[in-house]
This record gives sequence, structure tokens and C-alpha cells, in this order.
Amino acid sequence: MPQVIEWKNPGKDDIVWRYPDERIEWGAQLIVREYEVAVFFRDGKAYDVLGPGRHTLTTLNLPLLTDYLTRLLGFTESPFKATIIFVSTKQFQGKFGGRSQTTDLAPLTFYGGYWFRVGDPKIFVNEVVGGKDKYTTSEVNEFIRGFINERLIDFLAKYDLLTVFTKIDDVSFKAKATVQDEFKRIGLELVDLKFEGIDTTPEYRERLFWIKQSGQAAYVLQMETAKTMAKELGKSPGAGFGAGMVMIPPVFTPPPPQSATVQPAVTAAAQTKKCPNCKRDVPLEAKFCPYCGFDFSKASSSYCPNCGAPLPPGAKFCPKCGKKIAE
Repeated sequence: MPQVIEWKNPGKDDIVWRYPDERIEWGAQLIVREYEVAVFFRDGKAYDVLGPGRHTLTTLNLPLLTDYLTRLLGFTESPFKATIIFVSTKQFQGKFGGRSQTTDLAPLTFYGGYWFRVGDPKIFVNEVVGGKDKYTTSEVNEFIRGFINERLIDFLAKYDLLTVFTKIDDVSFKAKATVQDEFKRIGLELVDLKFEGIDTTPEYRERLFWIKQSGQAAYVLQMETAKTMAKELGKSPGAGFGAGMVMIPPVFTPPPPQSATVQPAVTAAAQTKKCPNCKRDVPLEAKFCPYCGFDFSKASSSYCPNCGAPLPPGAKFCPKCGKKIAE
């Protein structure tokens, strides 16, 4: 009775299966079901690929392996030695997720899903299954997930924080194209890839909010640099108060406006106003407080727009800072 080789009862999520017996007889019956292919692998290389159908194994339908055996042994022995790897060509889904860092050193966490299928079974077996000894579906899935994570970590590291969060559709499109090209190299076809979440730390979320509110990324970075300098000066036992005062003011100077006309420099204090509810400084043009959510449109007549102090009814000047109240 001839040898019968088939992948019995594959699961819906199974990608690959290796036939356990490497001794193959000429004349054996190979059964390949729909959405499957059988790849003949030997000595680190994939040779012939047979698609769906019932195949009687002969030198005619295994020409590449026959040629190799003839050159290796001088004849085609029976049984011969080869590994038969069944590969599913259905579409599969996976999850990715990892940590990266932007060009401005902001930490990023990301996660999402991807859909793929085996596009070139021969390359896939050469590069992943046989090439890296990933003979089970769980091993293949783990490899693909790690493969995507590595590429996305490198990809996101080429962008700054503001671009990632304000142009996420463009970044996602380019990320998908990058992974798509890399998948082809290992015999896979990327059907789709979607980010389900991208986040950073609270510190960098606050920075992002200020940049979007003020529109001055360079100024926000200068402010943070000044804070860091002041902190480091405070740590130094030999640094006096005067040293900090000399170094920090130039850093706080905001960048000049985008205009052909040179205008006087605006001080840091003029860029902010005080929230009457939580008393914290917020961007001058803010409509809501980023810290407590206070609505500034409701405060125009009851609080000083400069220092946030309560105003008595009919006041024309602020009793705390002296600011004239617009009528």
C-alpha cells in the first residue's frame, strides 16, 4: 500500500505543519487540500511546491528535488529523505505592540492589529519556517509579531512627537508601506495594518498640549530647557542665585514672530494668564484651563484677565494688580 501524506484536521488558525516522517517513497500519495501548499525542504533549502490536489510523487512533479538528489547521490534513491512542510494560504490576523522613542526623545507605546497571508510559500519556508526552525504555528506567529514590532520601533524613531500625534493617518499609512515591503522579503503579504493606540508619558502629553495650544514648539522646548538648567544649578553646591539669573533669562526669550517686520520681544509672562479657579498659568489664548477645565468665556466680567483675581461689581481696575478692565 503506497504511503499517504496529508495534513489531517488543520485548525482554523494553523499556518504551518511539518509531516513527521522524513523518509519519503517514490509513488507516495500526497494530498493537498484547498488553501494549502506542500513545500519539499531539504538541507536548508526549499525545492518543489505542490498545490491543491492528489499527487503521486514522481521525478516529474518534483524536478528540483530530483535534480538535487541526482547531483548529491548520483541517483534518485527510494525512499529518499526530505521534509514536507504544509503551508496554509488563508488570511490570518495577529496583534503587535511595543515601545519606541521619537527624535525628541519622547517615549512611545503603541499597539494594534495586522492581517496577512503567505504570498510566496517557497520564500516563506526558506526565510522563516525551515530557515529559522519555526515549524509550529505558535513559533511562526511569535516570529511575525516580533518582526513587525522591530520594524515599527525603528520606523517611529524617525518622527518627532508632534508629528506622530497630529499626523497619525499619514504615519500609519507609511508604517504599513514599510512593513509591507519587509513582509515581501520573507514571503508574506500584508493585507492590512492598523494602530489601535499610541501613547506617551504624562510629562510629554502635557508638552504636546502646550505645543498645540501655543503653536510654538521651539518656545516650549526652551522653557523645558530652562527648567532643567535651573534644577541642575540648584543641585550645584557652588552655584549662587546670581548665576542662575544670568543664564536662564536668554533661554526664556520666546522665538521672534513669523513676520518680515521685526517686533519687540515678548516676555514669558505676557504669553500666559492665570486661571481664576486653580490659579495656574495657562496660555494667553486658551479658552479652557488645561488643568481644571475652567471656561474663560464665563470669567470675562467677574475675574481679572491678567491675574485672575475676583472683581467687585462695576470695577474698572483690578484691586490686586491694577490692570484696567475693558468695558
